[in-house]
Amino acid sequence: MRIYSWNVNGLRAVAKKNFFSWIEEEKPDVLCIQETKIQNHQLEENLKNINGYYSYFSFAEKKGYSGVATYTKEKPITVHHGIGIEKFDSEGRILITEFKEFILFNIYFPNGQKNEERLQYKLDFYKALFDYCNTLVTEGKKLIICGDYNIAHNEIDLKNPKANENTSGFLRIERDWIDNIIKLGYVDTFRYTHPDEIKYSWWSYRFKARERNAGWRIDYHFISNNFLNKVKKTEILNEVYGSDHCPIMLELQ
Repeated sequence: MRIYSWNVNGLRAVAKKNFFSWIEEEKPDVLCIQETKIQNHQLEENLKNINGYYSYFSFAEKKGYSGVATYTKEKPITVHHGIGIEKFDSEGRILITEFKEFILFNIYFPNGQKNEERLQYKLDFYKALFDYCNTLVTEGKKLIICGDYNIAHNEIDLKNPKANENTSGFLRIERDWIDNIIKLGYVDTFRYTHPDEIKYSWWSYRFKARERNAGWRIDYHFISNNFLNKVKKTEILNEVYGSDHCPIMLELQ
């Protein structure tokens, strides 16, 4: 099974580019999309019903903002559109699909850059989400938590670490949260399979960043330790365009 995650920076925008041809070519078993930037009434038929896939959406209350979608060939046992906390669920950042072997979290983590209040919101979101995850792991559930984490963990994960020490997404307090996730028993699958590889998943639209490969690795598949033996392969598909992010892939055996 191959599980892809991609922040498309607008689902309708990427649909006008290479989205459908890419799906046809790549044939993901599950595709987790972040930043759909649409609401239910704007969802066109060709995005709601992709041939061969069940589709699920979580919409933000705010127009043109946030939102996640999960396309899956296999019908999930259950689907949840949040974690039961209104201030997080109302932004359409969470979709949880339960399958026979595991529970998949499709998450668009908040960006903390606007102000102190949003940074605190981001940190609160991390805590609430992983409290929720830890409860499931304690019950023996196996988890995959994928999406745009909006944090580069270590210096290897961005082009210019020294210049970005005071930039949201690489603040020490944010990176500490990734450390904390790992201490809790979750594994960064790309770094597990590629311990020394320098590869990025996001590039600013400014300064020709993608041409220069001045990027950040902020998209992840984290997996609970009790499911780690299922990891077969991971990839960052940095040759795929259409967004300021590229897709990432986790293959299970």
